[in-house]
Amino acid sequence: MKQTGRFTIKKLVTALVAVAAVSTFSFATSAYAAEKLEKESLKLGFIKLTDMAPLAIALEKGYFEDEGLSVQLEAQANWKVLLDRVVSGELDGAHMLATLPFGASIGYGTKADIVSAFTLTLNGDAITVSNDVWKQMKPQIPMKDGKPVHPIKADTLKPVLEKYKSAGKPFNMAMTFPVGTHNMKLRYWLAAGGIKPGFYAPPEDTSGQIDAEAMLSVTPPPQMPATMDSGTIVGYCVGEPWNQQAVFKGIGVPVISDYELMKNSAEKIFGVNKEWADKNPNTHKAVIKALIRASMWLDAENNKNRNEGVEMLSQKQYVGADYEVLANSMNGTFEYEKGDKRDLPDFNVFFRHNGSYPYYSDAVWSLTQMRRWGQINEYKTDAWYLETAKKVYRPDIYMAAAKALVAEGKAKAGDFPADSETGIKPPSADFIDGISFDATKPNDYLSKFPIGLKGKQKVVSGKVVE
Repeated sequence: MKQTGRFTIKKLVTALVAVAAVSTFSFATSAYAAEKLEKESLKLGFIKLTDMAPLAIALEKGYFEDEGLSVQLEAQANWKVLLDRVVSGELDGAHMLATLPFGASIGYGTKADIVSAFTLTLNGDAITVSNDVWKQMKPQIPMKDGKPVHPIKADTLKPVLEKYKSAGKPFNMAMTFPVGTHNMKLRYWLAAGGIKPGFYAPPEDTSGQIDAEAMLSVTPPPQMPATMDSGTIVGYCVGEPWNQQAVFKGIGVPVISDYELMKNSAEKIFGVNKEWADKNPNTHKAVIKALIRASMWLDAENNKNRNEGVEMLSQKQYVGADYEVLANSMNGTFEYEKGDKRDLPDFNVFFRHNGSYPYYSDAVWSLTQMRRWGQINEYKTDAWYLETAKKVYRPDIYMAAAKALVAEGKAKAGDFPADSETGIKPPSADFIDGISFDATKPNDYLSKFPIGLKGKQKVVSGKVVE
């Protein structure tokens, strides 16, 4: 019966082809060839953080398989190892800090050309301090109904720093990577409260601690709670679940989420080597299609799928944290001081608010912060910021993947930005210091900060010079 069925279908196809126009047949053949995957088996890297979720979901729900891809996900030791393995070709692509490709682009650390056609997540970070530091901060924090008023500003930390300084002790805090989002966000919060987080002066000084009041250094995300518990650091900025882990273990208190610090900022991206992207355009688009579907699933119908997603992430091969710890932030809430759980529905955004679209303006913001703290130690024109953003962010690839999903009936056109989208968000003052960011005027933006490089200033021999 099966043979007869195949024979019948074959005869039918033959008949249809015979009556079709030659031009139509030629078009169909070339369209199929154009979409053929250049590479079907992929190895993708990630760090054990909640916001790697779209990668795990795309694998677990079969979205990669739907695109003809056989994908292996592999946890990496830290961001530098991850980047180096993408550059070397050991990894086909990876979960990356949104700012990481720009450090590589300008040659800060590893020099490489990374491109990104997909934003994995908006928000998802917090700043946590030790119980002792929290105890000392609390008298300066306004209270309402017996609970701290949020957002908590860094000026409440200043008296604590003064005590450390008087005692001759450094105030050590951690972030995950020098050109990472956690470094930029921690610095932003500190500086908005009048605390100097220090400057870089590459290549001579890459400590980031020139003229610093708070001493920032690198610690891999999963190690942060234990490092703080040991007393090596007194606070950190990181993604989940490592802030909620501090709450569950009773060793620290998250004082502010990045949603409260700077609303809906790009946090993680999916990045690939540019050479790989140029060589494998159809495979790249197929990966983006699968990730878009995963992000849509994560945010569908007011997060109805998040519990199932948390169960997947809790597996050892992904994040490997307890279900309760992961669910604490993934389900639209966030716990600060033990027992102080508050609604924060957009703490993790994967798709809504056009969250997965790679906006040039997000890239420009990242570059302004690298310039602010001296990682970019020379003046750059406004045009340079956008040109650099366009070398890395590829919304054209994202929209090609989106349109393919619409054509296949797996998404609606209204789910995505319009064809007229410029990639530049309107000016916004959704920052804790109220300073408005206009991506078309990066130098004007930098001039508004009381702490940080501006204009033609640079760091020379440990000092800021004009």
